[in-house]
Amino acid sequence: MHKKQEQILLGHGSGGRLSHDLLKSIILPAFSNPALDELHDGARVLAGGASLAFATDSYVVKPRFFPGGDIGKLAVCGTVNDLAMCGAVPLYLSAGFILEEGLPAAELERIVASMRLAAREAGVQIVTGDTKVVEKGAVDGIYINTAGIGLLQPGADITAKRVKPGQAVIVSGYLGDHAIAVMSERHGLTLPAKIVSDCAPLNKLIQAMLTEVPAITMLRDPTRGGLATTLNEIAGDAGVGIILEESLLPVRPEVQAVCEILGFDPLYLANEGKVVVFVEKEYSNKVLTIMRQHPLAGEACIIGSVTEQPAGQVALKTTVGGLRLLDMLSGEQLPRIC
Repeated sequence: MHKKQEQILLGHGSGGRLSHDLLKSIILPAFSNPALDELHDGARVLAGGASLAFATDSYVVKPRFFPGGDIGKLAVCGTVNDLAMCGAVPLYLSAGFILEEGLPAAELERIVASMRLAAREAGVQIVTGDTKVVEKGAVDGIYINTAGIGLLQPGADITAKRVKPGQAVIVSGYLGDHAIAVMSERHGLTLPAKIVSDCAPLNKLIQAMLTEVPAITMLRDPTRGGLATTLNEIAGDAGVGIILEESLLPVRPEVQAVCEILGFDPLYLANEGKVVVFVEKEYSNKVLTIMRQHPLAGEACIIGSVTEQPAGQVALKTTVGGLRLLDMLSGEQLPRIC
């Protein structure tokens, strides 16, 4: 039984355990239906005989501009990627803006231009939207909501229910770059030039993977709550265990160093241009070959496997041979990063 929420806390927006408690205590009981209850990155629905994916997300990142991206690029890529994780080819987006009185018009122009470029890169169109302006102090500059629809790829069936023991777990590249890039800009930290947000549209990479290997069982982008939280969600939904190999995890030394100084764990840091893939081991090398040929997944690697135990949990096999359980993010590790 999930504890009834008495007050909304900042941690309820972290994507971790508090977010899940809020979802299951208030949101799901009110709106429960088969499409929503699947709890995917988007809903898979039928409309007029077409198999569609439908997704929406809101963006409140601070600062609005950071190395490698901005809130506009994030808003387009985030929803495009949510559709792609459902096994869909994204087609159309909406864009809703909530603007604070006094926001410089030049900033809005810069953000909108960034959205246009990101949509062009993804091959989608922004076809509808809405704009509201609220009094100064009611929001922090600009909040953006994007929603999107796409066509599900034939033969693709991306669902946690298909995740089984024996499958390989693959990640498309370095972890934690986005969160560290945002944090460095927020706090005025000086980092190496190569540490930038990984924010990018993944739909063309995913489309290539599913075209060649439709047997892929599950796709997720490890955004809020990071890799550890994302894998806990999948393990819980599938009723399986997931064991990661610490020695295989792709984390840049510079990101690891910042995490050690500030007390962060890169496994819980948000990513905005990475995908986690589950597939039978017999297909894993083919998937890796496809991924490494794409500019957004050149460092793709196998990081672990699906097991029977610990059922519903994620564990890390450390470099010294121990086994450490990885829980969901329990609070707010790094606020307002997506």
